[in-house]
Amino acid sequence: MRTATALCFSSMLLAVSAGAGLAHEDSAAIDRIIEMFDDGVIVGEPKTVECTLSGGTKTECLSISVKSNLTEDEMGPWCPRNVSDGPDVSGIWLDAGKAYDADGSFVENLATFYNDPEWQLFDPDTGQIRVTDTQIACEAAAKPDVEAEYNNYCVECLQSYLSEDVVTTYVLPLHPVDLETPAELGFAGGVGVAFNGVNFDPPAPAAFILAAHTIAPFDDCGGHVNPHAGYHYHAAAGCSPETSSVADHGPIIGIAMDGYPLTSRLDGDGSEPSNLDACRGHVVEGLGYHYHANEIGSNQTIGCFTAETGCSLQDPDQICDASAVADRRGPPPPG
Repeated sequence: MRTATALCFSSMLLAVSAGAGLAHEDSAAIDRIIEMFDDGVIVGEPKTVECTLSGGTKTECLSISVKSNLTEDEMGPWCPRNVSDGPDVSGIWLDAGKAYDADGSFVENLATFYNDPEWQLFDPDTGQIRVTDTQIACEAAAKPDVEAEYNNYCVECLQSYLSEDVVTTYVLPLHPVDLETPAELGFAGGVGVAFNGVNFDPPAPAAFILAAHTIAPFDDCGGHVNPHAGYHYHAAAGCSPETSSVADHGPIIGIAMDGYPLTSRLDGDGSEPSNLDACRGHVVEGLGYHYHANEIGSNQTIGCFTAETGCSLQDPDQICDASAVADRRGPPPPG
């Protein structure tokens, strides 16, 4: 069990502040956390609020509203248009811990890949691949209960389908409250936030996607768009902003929903730490407890949460009560 001194905001401050005397002042730590976000990402003024965490603990949280600073031309590509298309105009697909180029050849051979003759996303005469290339098609296919006419499609949604910027308010515990038993990531609430405002999402609901004989490729950054949450990551592929941490350690790339730092998969020497727990976390002097991102093919940024989580909200004025989520492992939202 980690002690209460392994605190997210204080430990992150230790990693980036020249003045260690500030490390135990929450207000100074919060200022440094705010500085880690890219310009233009934070909406409004971050503040401290009372909150209820997933395990029922009432505590103090940082409430910070953010939007992604990525433009649409920085996202994608995702679906190839013809079986002759190569990886340069296609995304990737994650399966059984591996990342595959979701190019035309991959789509052409899905029936073999999944040993299922029902896979047929393309016209065998022209090689043309069926793609959800309108907002209506995106909304019909990018959900667990894919509408029947969009079975055997490559599912692609665009950020331009959203009427306005997606602003998410993250309510994160200032002082993480450790759990006796780690909690599964589930499908609700997100995993954390990157410093460019992009959400690290829970694992994509592959079983629902594949059941309809669809694939919803990710771009090379491990991200794609759904019509509700916009662009989000299902993996950490080295595309998000980084903040240096302690010497020889991997950089900090975001904050997890339980308030602990999220760092890159590899340390400065190019190796993965050997002493990670089941959630992919460990303690390092000067940084405290933190997570290391998983390899991209895992479709799971971290393994689990070791502490009670806060909230991700669409209404910045909503009070965070993460314990009120009826079933954090219930039916998934659109992936």
